[in-house]
Amino acid sequence: MGERIPHWLDKQAALHPQRTAIETPDGERISFSELRDKSRKVAFALIENGVKRGEHVALLASNSTMYAVFIHAVSYVGAVAVLLNTRLTSAEIAYQIEDANVSHVYADGRHVQVAADSVLEMNLDVHRLEHLTERKENLYELQTDLDLDDVYTMMYTSGTTGNPKAVMHTYGNHWHSAVASALNLGVHAKDKWLNCLPLFHVGGFSILMKSVVYGMPLMLFEKFDARGVHEAIMDKAITHVSVVTVMLQRLLEKLEDGTYPDDFRCMLLGGGPVPEVILKKTSAKEIPVFQTYGMTETSSQIATLSPEFAFSKLGSAGKALTPAHLYIDGKERGEVGEIIVRGPMVSKGYYNRPKREGEYLRTGDLGFEDEDGFLYVVDRVKDLIISGGENIYPAEVESVLSSLPGVREAGVTGRPDERWGEVPVAYIVVENGASLTEKEVMDWCRKRLAKYKCPREVHWIDELPRNASNKLLRRRLSSFSMQGGEG
Repeated sequence: MGERIPHWLDKQAALHPQRTAIETPDGERISFSELRDKSRKVAFALIENGVKRGEHVALLASNSTMYAVFIHAVSYVGAVAVLLNTRLTSAEIAYQIEDANVSHVYADGRHVQVAADSVLEMNLDVHRLEHLTERKENLYELQTDLDLDDVYTMMYTSGTTGNPKAVMHTYGNHWHSAVASALNLGVHAKDKWLNCLPLFHVGGFSILMKSVVYGMPLMLFEKFDARGVHEAIMDKAITHVSVVTVMLQRLLEKLEDGTYPDDFRCMLLGGGPVPEVILKKTSAKEIPVFQTYGMTETSSQIATLSPEFAFSKLGSAGKALTPAHLYIDGKERGEVGEIIVRGPMVSKGYYNRPKREGEYLRTGDLGFEDEDGFLYVVDRVKDLIISGGENIYPAEVESVLSSLPGVREAGVTGRPDERWGEVPVAYIVVENGASLTEKEVMDWCRKRLAKYKCPREVHWIDELPRNASNKLLRRRLSSFSMQGGEG
């Protein structure tokens, strides 16, 4: 048994009963005391459904206040929530349900059919989330304390290579992640965090945890909507938004020549290296963008740029958060190597997989530290292109391509080459109405990149392949290679 703390939702309901816990763009609002009462009643309903302490309960649903109620209800029961990606096929979901040893499956109305298709060959029923009627308090005993060593959630990694694995997060992982972020960014009385990331992804889920740990209002979007998010920042006293690069691009388009209100103090940017042209645009508009570095295994961010360095260290993911260790494997300052981390927010491992040896986690990401110890994330190890013995980082090439007028987005991956081993290939999404030729792209790159880094081919595509958290899936780009022509 580990360290125990009072149930965090009970605590906020006692400290701030009437404070808004969650609000939605369409005007729905629920206080911490209401959230607690609803969650406890749904917990009783789960127990009546047969859910027992320690069992694995799967949820397939879009963002909603009911999603949050369900998540907290699971914590009152002491079960483990297996959060499923709504973009997956029934076959992919079936694999995860079986791999995670799920005993009960819940889905919202939009996803109940794909959930049902997923369990056709299993002895499992699918319960509709909306049909979970709130039960009044009865003889069932709910958790009043949280053991920080207990596993609370399981989220599957994107599985771009091999089968996805379920990352086990304890209550302690989520608690320390929230506390570490607060120590870096501070917690202000008027803070309100907008979440438009999916709650089944650690980036979105971590904001739900921050809300209940800080006693902070959360504005919850079902999904990213550039106009809605922009209007909320301008008119709804939003102080924080978590985004990935493609979302930030859309928000910049909506902002046009305007500026955000003075109370807006944090655009938390994750999801990998960011094109320099985007960061320069945000800097010119004095948008407080804080790049972060993290992954599912680290319960969201483990390194974040501190506010005072937002502009002087543009492009950096900052330094490891207060309780965390981070170093570059066997490298001196300025040299690129694998990022290795340790800390109380780092998951102890994957469900149904061999235990990780040692306390440190090898992230599979490449980066370097500058002379002041600030981290710069370069790329994924598996996305690295090695051409004629030279390392090519796709993110660097993508940054150059994104700075070309007319280019909306760019992705770069390697293709086999008999002479060089691999060569870089570019995939470009052009702005509406823009027209580009392959020669223009090549000329732009040759002026800004070493010859071996320049793409050997350019393909024009309608959109880049991304996972549910909007991370670019570079290895899927090669499936677009049959498309050609001019933009």
